[in-house]
Amino acid sequence: MKKLLVLIGISSMLTSCNVNYGGYPIRTSYPGGNSGGSIANTDREYNELLKTYKPETAEVLSDLLNNDDPASLRTSISVENKSPCNMVLTISGNNFFKKIPIGAGKIGYTMIPKNQNYSLSGMVCNSRYQSNKYITSSYSITLRN
Repeated sequence: MKKLLVLIGISSMLTSCNVNYGGYPIRTSYPGGNSGGSIANTDREYNELLKTYKPETAEVLSDLLNNDDPASLRTSISVENKSPCNMVLTISGNNFFKKIPIGAGKIGYTMIPKNQNYSLSGMVCNSRYQSNKYITSSYSITLRN
């Protein structure tokens, strides 16, 4: 029963992330920003990626519910964007490269090969996020501006 409740909770959380990806108005002017070109470029890239991006909801849910099955060669990564700006997260590693559009206040996620070094980067409003991580199991981060 507990697993069912967890599955329902995670499923509704991830489903709500998908439903309104493009539902928020895109701001073209940001107060106090002196690098407006970067935000405009991010918004353009975000909107272009939304046209073709297919989230891996079922695979991510399965990974989270199976508690990082040691036999699995892949694991999940999720990023919560708590900023008021849309962002594009770039994940790159050995023979892996993916861009994930993450709407303002939304969660983006994907599956990646386990036991590798990854470079994670993106623009969050006027701030650049960049991190290098060795990922062996499900990985989750929260970004805010």
